[in-house]
Amino acid sequence: MNLSDINRGIKKHKKKKRVGRGSGSGHGKTSGRGHKGQGALAGWSAALIFEGGASPLIRRIPKRGFNNAFARTIAVVNLGDINEAFAAGTNVTLEVLRTKNLAKQRHDELKVLGDGEMTKKLKITAHRFSKSALEKIQKAGGEAIVIPGRAPVVKGEKKAKKT
Repeated sequence: MNLSDINRGIKKHKKKKRVGRGSGSGHGKTSGRGHKGQGALAGWSAALIFEGGASPLIRRIPKRGFNNAFARTIAVVNLGDINEAFAAGTNVTLEVLRTKNLAKQRHDELKVLGDGEMTKKLKITAHRFSKSALEKIQKAGGEAIVIPGRAPVVKGEKKAKKT
């Protein structure tokens, strides 16, 4: 092997394959499509998952788990992280948490969890709070403000009929 072998066969300006231009071209008559069959027909192209008529892999593998495309994504922040990141008397909002990289991901709602200690008096605004988080915030002399989000779905309740 030589260094000159690396680019052998690579052309900067490769000519387009012209099919159906006579038998002398090597791509005449059937234009490289063979005889008959669906691949020989005009306008036919295989789907990306097409495997020559065999059952596609995506259909052979069993489905597992559950996926709800309409589920709300909830970002969680622990009280311990909030306590470390902010000084006493700060208004902790969604925007402020985002600037401190505590609730960076895309989410529909923000929930504050009670993991860690709360020693500072803070005013925290979020969609949801755990019971332990609420107790710790109030014990430290802070305030928990609930942002109204989408109405929570209650199991067993039926929607009111329109009249």
